[in-house]
Amino acid sequence: MPITTAPITGTWRVDRAHSTVGFAVRHMVVSTFRGRFEDFDATLAVEDGALQVRGRAGVASLVLKDPDQAAHLLSADFFDAGRHPDITFTSTSVRVHGGRVELDGRLTMRGTCRPVRVTGTVEGPVEDPFGGTRLALALEAEVDRREFGMDWNLPLPKGGLALGNDVRLLVDLELVRA
Repeated sequence: MPITTAPITGTWRVDRAHSTVGFAVRHMVVSTFRGRFEDFDATLAVEDGALQVRGRAGVASLVLKDPDQAAHLLSADFFDAGRHPDITFTSTSVRVHGGRVELDGRLTMRGTCRPVRVTGTVEGPVEDPFGGTRLALALEAEVDRREFGMDWNLPLPKGGLALGNDVRLLVDLELVRA
């Protein structure tokens, strides 16, 4: 796939069928636990002469392999979905250098807003066979879940904790020019 070299212009909306929004965290010290959200939106647009990225994920759309784990993550121990139904991101600056992208922005989760740096790649734009133009962003950020009030953990019998505190946010977006 070609890497973009031209400036990104216009407004782009997420193609949810070809995009994913999820997270990964260390589990039991030895593995990685992953989850994803099925209800999400994202836009990339030029506003006031600068690129702006906005995103939202509906917490209740969390998908995990185990329904009991999903219920726990939706509870007040973690996302507290009943009181905080959305996770949002709004960029404050977007820098594109060839195929690399770096965003600074504000992440709001559980009612707490924190600055976050997001890095990744941008590919395209390319013309699709349906008359549209597409662009892809593969983004990653790392946050400490405790900064958002997610303090629950469980000590392991021989030391260590059941869950890591650093969570990788993993977002792969395919966007279509509006």
